[in-house]
Amino acid sequence: MVGYSPLDEVTLRDHAANYHYLREGAPVSLFEGYDPRFYILSRYEDVEAALRDIEVFSSAQGQGPRYTPPSGMVCDPPMHTLHRGLVQQAFTPGAIRALTPRVEAQTAELLDAVADKPGFDLHDDVAFPLPVVIICEMLGVPSHDIHQFKLWSDASVEAMGAEDPTPWMGELEALGGYILDQIRARRADSAPPDDLITRMVVAESDGVRLDDLSIQGLVSQLLVGGNETTTSLITNVVWRLLENRALWERVVADPSLIDRAVEESLRFDPPVLALFRTTTRDFAVGGVAIPEGAKVMLNYAAANRDPSVFEDPDRFSLDRPPRKHLSFAVGIHVCIGAEMARLEARTALKALTTRFPDLHLVDRGERIKPFFLWGRRRLPVRRGDA
Repeated sequence: MVGYSPLDEVTLRDHAANYHYLREGAPVSLFEGYDPRFYILSRYEDVEAALRDIEVFSSAQGQGPRYTPPSGMVCDPPMHTLHRGLVQQAFTPGAIRALTPRVEAQTAELLDAVADKPGFDLHDDVAFPLPVVIICEMLGVPSHDIHQFKLWSDASVEAMGAEDPTPWMGELEALGGYILDQIRARRADSAPPDDLITRMVVAESDGVRLDDLSIQGLVSQLLVGGNETTTSLITNVVWRLLENRALWERVVADPSLIDRAVEESLRFDPPVLALFRTTTRDFAVGGVAIPEGAKVMLNYAAANRDPSVFEDPDRFSLDRPPRKHLSFAVGIHVCIGAEMARLEARTALKALTTRFPDLHLVDRGERIKPFFLWGRRRLPVRRGDA
């Protein structure tokens, strides 16, 4: 297909630049500028159907653009069912509600640290440390060196999207070794702490316990997934509101709009623009034949701008009627941390609009690197009059 590349500078700068062209001109397209090449689905109905059809669109070879072994929750049933069940209880609505006071306290602590500064970086000072601290506490790993966790997290997602992950292998091995040390410490402890890692260590299914490498994969996914999506969600929603000052001022004046702002940000700027599946047999979508064993990019972000589902989809609106966006996927692979991400984003936005109603953008910042993710790795803001 000529005319669209998820890797070109136009698309990296504005992820939605060519979605209309994709949906109308090539809703099922083949991108050959990556090894392995992959197909792209862009219409809402096609992406949603693929997410639900795990028999054809499999996660057994990873959810990134390369072929990788199954790991943790990135796999098909029954392995997926077992692994997800081990951590599901930590992310139920009741469990998330119980974490609300801790999220609020951590947010307040972060804003206290910048309260006397005329300007700060929203990413570095708020959006990044908030979810990292919370997921570290849930897992039971020390959060005092959160910058090391961030390096490991960045390496993990960059390696996932790269044709050659070799440059990041040192960081990935360090992360794996760190997690294995945590697992082994709990196995050796006669009274281990009550945290997520311990629960995975002692959990049984039909008399079988997970081995260390299986737990390592789960913990790695939670540590990375527990911060990347939320960090980008916080930077994205604040960026768009401050970019259109009238929207920011509406939220300042009416905090009941915070939930709408977060959901509209998820639709308009999904932190995960797309994930991948591998076809288990020859399959046709929209009259296009996709062969067995092909990588397929499920373009959540393009689906979220589909005018057959969302009216005036290229406008960020606080008045949009609720409709089901695909930013957290659907089906068995719906994001396990979706409600946690929402809680942390709502809490951060409420605190920022309450304490710093005079917040302004300094500039548009800088996007994160992986082509299938979307967020600001730098977003400088300042206080005071425009």
